[in-house]
Amino acid sequence: MRLPKHPAVVALCALLLLATAAVADDIVFSDPTGDDNGPGEYVYPTDAVYTRGTFDLTELKIAAKGSRLTVETSFNANMDDPWGMGGGFSTQMVFVFIDNAEGGHTEGLPGLNVQFAEDAAWDKVVILSPQPTARVNQEVEAKASALAEDVVVATRTRGSGRSISGQVKAKDLGEGDPATWGYQVVVQSNEGFPADEDLLTRKVNEFEGQHRFGGGTDYDCDPHAIDILGDHAQLQYECAADGTATKMATLTMMKAQ
Repeated sequence: MRLPKHPAVVALCALLLLATAAVADDIVFSDPTGDDNGPGEYVYPTDAVYTRGTFDLTELKIAAKGSRLTVETSFNANMDDPWGMGGGFSTQMVFVFIDNAEGGHTEGLPGLNVQFAEDAAWDKVVILSPQPTARVNQEVEAKASALAEDVVVATRTRGSGRSISGQVKAKDLGEGDPATWGYQVVVQSNEGFPADEDLLTRKVNEFEGQHRFGGGTDYDCDPHAIDILGDHAQLQYECAADGTATKMATLTMMKAQ
């Protein structure tokens, strides 16, 4: 493209081109395949709707377009909608935690059984859920009211091919350059009939069942996370004889820069 010769116009066009280039640069994190086993021993439920690989995170991508961000997570198998949720996927529930400010939260959301390191406290979390947005927001208010202002439920959430994506308003995630933020992803399973304290998430038990992941414990000291972004050593945990956690799974953040 040939730029106009007037200096002021040339400068303005150059700035616009730079801005467009910055927006066009997606933020991408890759994750290894074959690690959809939590701390190392988790196994899928026995029902065929939990297709192998559909909880195996392979990529997180953040793409900016105007005032919105698209948050997209990709997996090691094609999405399906066996329960007729209407959005192209049914069994997954994805949480994208973001560290983009001073301070933040070290506790995870109800039902995940994870915490965050002090230097990786999260400031916002984006939820990608097949449930209606209104229901997710109601559950957040009921079960995580102290954290609700920092929980962003994505809209236009869809499962397509091997990806689940949704949109959020950039302003809802705070200020700054998303390329400099820290990110962590927790892959869970959508539970339409959750326990009273769980945020639409599925428990992990000692033994797998039709709709239960196995390989953990029947207590709530194990992380209810099938895959995360990065090293699964973060998911190591220890339980006391009474089932309480003596060492909780403690997550950190990953940064593109």
